[in-house]
This record gives sequence, C-alpha cells and structure tokens, in this order.
Amino acid sequence: MLFAFYYSFKGFRAAWQYEAAFRQELTAMLAMLPLAFWLGETAEQQILLIAPCILVVIVELINSAIEAVVDRIGVEKHELSGQAKDMGSAAVLCSLLLVMISWGMIGWQRFGMALTS
Repeated sequence: MLFAFYYSFKGFRAAWQYEAAFRQELTAMLAMLPLAFWLGETAEQQILLIAPCILVVIVELINSAIEAVVDRIGVEKHELSGQAKDMGSAAVLCSLLLVMISWGMIGWQRFGMALTS
C-alpha cells in the first residue's frame, strides 16, 4: 500500500511538472472548491459542483498518461497514435462540459430564477 501512495505521488508530481493543462485544471479546481460551498445550498448541490471538478483532474491524468505512452512509442506519425491522443483530449472536453453544465444549472437555480421573478 505504501508503494501505491509513492507511485501515485510520483504521478501527481510528474503531471504537475510536465503538463500545463494539469496545472491549470488543478488550480481552477482548487479555486472552485470554496465557491462550490458558497454556491451550493445543499450538500447534494455541493457534491454536484465538486465531483465534476475532481473528474476533470482524473481524466486529465489519464489523458496525460495516454499521451506519454504514445510519445514513448515513437516520434513518427501514426494514425492510431493520433486517434489515441484525440480520444484522450475528447474525454477531457467531456469532463469540462460536465463542469459547465453542473455549475450552470445550479447557478441558474440559485440566481437565474431570482432574475426572472
């Protein structure tokens, strides 16, 4: 178990060191956490705001791992390598869209309804 934590820490450190997108998304998530507790009026809403943010970081780690493996295999262009990288990028986009949807819907419930009343 101790080795698992060690390797996980190495993974976080490598992602922070080499992946600008990971740094940006982790920083955004950390900034959004306090806002989630302010915006969400119930524990359920707070979870629905926080969980997608954490998911973005998870998916970015997986995407970065895919990119590292593809880059390790070789520098020559190959259709499957491009597809793997594109699919990883699409997964990150889907997770970011989930953040936008959840924050938008809960924000609308809190503020949008008041604007239309």
